[in-house]
Amino acid sequence: MRNFVLLVMVLALSFSLVSCAHAADASDAVNNYESLAKLCEKYGFKLGSVINYNQLNDAEYLKLMAKHFNSLTAGNEFKAYSLLNQNGCQNAEDGMPVMNFFQADQIIAWAQRSGIQMRGHVLVWDAYMPDWFLREGYQNGKPFVDAETMKARLQSYIEQVITHFEENYPGVIYAWDVVNEAIGDSGADWDASDARHIRTTRGGVSNVFRDVLGNDYIALAFLYARDTVEKIGADIKLYYNDYNMFQPGKRDSACELIKSINSFAKDDQGEYRRLVDGVGMQGYIGGYGSQAGCMNNADIGAIKTAIQTYASLGMEVQITEMAVRSYEGGDEIMEKHGEFYQNLFKMFASVNEGEEKPLTAVCIWGPTDISVPKSNYNYKQYSPYGGLFTRQYGVKPAFQMVYDFLNQ
Repeated sequence: MRNFVLLVMVLALSFSLVSCAHAADASDAVNNYESLAKLCEKYGFKLGSVINYNQLNDAEYLKLMAKHFNSLTAGNEFKAYSLLNQNGCQNAEDGMPVMNFFQADQIIAWAQRSGIQMRGHVLVWDAYMPDWFLREGYQNGKPFVDAETMKARLQSYIEQVITHFEENYPGVIYAWDVVNEAIGDSGADWDASDARHIRTTRGGVSNVFRDVLGNDYIALAFLYARDTVEKIGADIKLYYNDYNMFQPGKRDSACELIKSINSFAKDDQGEYRRLVDGVGMQGYIGGYGSQAGCMNNADIGAIKTAIQTYASLGMEVQITEMAVRSYEGGDEIMEKHGEFYQNLFKMFASVNEGEEKPLTAVCIWGPTDISVPKSNYNYKQYSPYGGLFTRQYGVKPAFQMVYDFLNQ
C-alpha cells in the first residue's frame, strides 16, 4: 500500500512538472514576443491558424492563438457533417435542412470575445457531405432526390449557415470557403472535355453532387452564397479552396473553374456577376510521409507564381492550410526548417510589395509539432516537426526566424 501511495505521489509530481513546463514554454511565446499577426499587418495579410472544439479546454493553446493570430478556422465544426442534424431534417415540416450549431457556436463565440476573425470552412465538399443529405427523406439507402429538390436543399443549407453566424456573431466571419476540393487529381477523375477538371469520382467513389446537379453544382453553390451575403448585407468574401493549387496542372484547372463561375449568372443589367472573390491554396509543402521533397526552395517559387497567376484574374489569394513539413528533428534540420519558413514569409511579403496586395491571409494548419505514429494520417499530412512551435507551445527556430524577418 505504501509503495502504491509513493507511486501515485511520484506520478502526480511528474504531471505537475510537465504541466509547469508546458505553461512556461507557452508563456515564453506569449509574453516575450510581439504578436506575429500584428507584424504581418504591415505586409498586408492576416496570420491565421486552426482551432477545434476540444481545444477550447486548453488554456495555453488559447493564449497562443489570441496572442499571435488574427484569423482562425475551425477544424471540422463548421463543415456540413458537423452541422447537419439528420433527425431534425427528417422531421422538418418544410422539408428543408435542420442544423445543430452548438459546437460551432462555442468556437466562434470565443473568437468574438478574443477579437479574432474567422474563415468559414466549408459549405460544399463532396468528400464529407453526408450521403443522406441528397436522398429522399434524408434517409440512408433511399433514392437520390431530383435536381430541383436538391437545389432547394442546397440553397436553404447555405443561406441558413451563412445567416446564422452573421446574425449571431456579426463581422466575425470575413470569408467562406464555398466549395472545397472539386478539381480532380488525374484523368481518371474528370471528363476529358472538361478543362476545369471537375471531379467525377474521388478514390473510385462517384461525386454525388455532380451526379444529382451536374457540373453546375459548384457555380450554384457560389450563386446561393453570393445571394445570401448580399441579402443580409455582410462583408464576407467567397473562396474556392483546394490542395496542390501551386502545382501547374491544378493551378490551370482552377483558373478555368474560376472563370466559369464568374461567367455563370448575370445581373439585371445583363452583366456577369462576380460570384467568387478569391482562391484558397492549401499550403501543404514538402514530401508526403517522407523527408524527401521537404524544404525544397522550388516550391516557394511555384507558390509565388500561383499567387500571381490567380491575382491576374482579379482574385484575392489566401494560404488556407499551411504545413511546412519536416519528418526529422534535430538542431541542424530545425535550423534548415526555420530558414525555409523565413524564406517563405519573405516571398509572401514580396508579392504584396506593390499597390495591389493579392495575398490577404496565411493560415497555418500545423502550428505545433505533433507526436503520432507513422501510420497516423496526421503524421503524413502535417509531419511531426513541421510546426512554428514545439508540442509544448514553445518557440522553435521556425518561429524565431519568421519573427526576426517580420520584426525588422
